[in-house]
Amino acid sequence: MTSLILASASPRRLALLEQIGIVPDKIEPADIDESVLKNELPRPYAERMAVTKAEKIHDLYPNDFVLAADTVVACGRRILGKAENNEDETKFLKLLSGRRHAVYGGICLITPAGKKCCRVIKTAVLFSVLSKIEFDKYVESGEGIGKAGGYAIQGLAASFIKSIIGSYTNVVGLDLYATNNLLIGNGFKK
Repeated sequence: MTSLILASASPRRLALLEQIGIVPDKIEPADIDESVLKNELPRPYAERMAVTKAEKIHDLYPNDFVLAADTVVACGRRILGKAENNEDETKFLKLLSGRRHAVYGGICLITPAGKKCCRVIKTAVLFSVLSKIEFDKYVESGEGIGKAGGYAIQGLAASFIKSIIGSYTNVVGLDLYATNNLLIGNGFKK
């Protein structure tokens, strides 16, 4: 019997999958170089990261389904990485305040037969103009540390979102509609 391997350390991705009744048999994070290539745009970067993660883990589990994903927050052509500290979080929030940005979710599934299926989902997110109090309180919370773009839409930052166009779950970390269709369409049984 084939298993489903989730190539991600993200607790959010695991919780999202469980929300639709998909429980991976194993979680195997892919330790890869996530450096952005020179002149690389956000959409191709999101896809490359998802594919690279999936390929690395599929090499370890060639007879199983391997699912990998990557979330990229972009302001125009600029890729905002994961906030590693309060300085990053501050810089990202200042850039996003009062602006629309894009969240690209790269998804890659490799089947037991070695078939590779990829999708990139785009969601547009509009932030309100953040007051100094909102800004300081959010940075102080530390919630955005380790998150793409320095914020978590499912947490305190939900109050900053004026609108989204597209998939909410994509912004959280994994578009469930696309993921479910990829899995079911390629023979995975829940």
